[in-house]
Amino acid sequence: MVKYNITKKKEKEANYRNLVNPTLMDEMKEKILRIIVMEKKYKDKNYSAKKLAEDLGTNTRYVSAVVNVRFHMNYSSFINKFRIEEAMTILTDKRYQDLKMEDVSDMVGFANRQSFYASFYKIMNMTPRAYRLQHAKPVKGRTKKNA
Repeated sequence: MVKYNITKKKEKEANYRNLVNPTLMDEMKEKILRIIVMEKKYKDKNYSAKKLAEDLGTNTRYVSAVVNVRFHMNYSSFINKFRIEEAMTILTDKRYQDLKMEDVSDMVGFANRQSFYASFYKIMNMTPRAYRLQHAKPVKGRTKKNA
């Protein structure tokens, strides 16, 4: 009885990755980081590779090529990496300890809780809730004095 039907991911050589010369790739990498990280576009649920390409004055194939070659992941994984990093900060910050996972998911740019959980688990190998519990700093409580 087979539990899961898991197939190995095949490495594909995409020809378009060679379309962008290395110097231009480095320039685009810096611009992509500026837009996605510094301008925090990763928080925008609707910020697609197409919108990034428009902001860079190029096309999505070039954006995809740069993200694949320079960051070694696809566009969605690239964006989700920054979302998860911010979520980790929020989950361990005592100011946000009462937030629901849906709220955290929304704050960092995920469209829904399911995609947040799936991405978080893929990167951290644990659920956001488990991460919060594991990294929660104990709140200094009041102790009862004996009478």
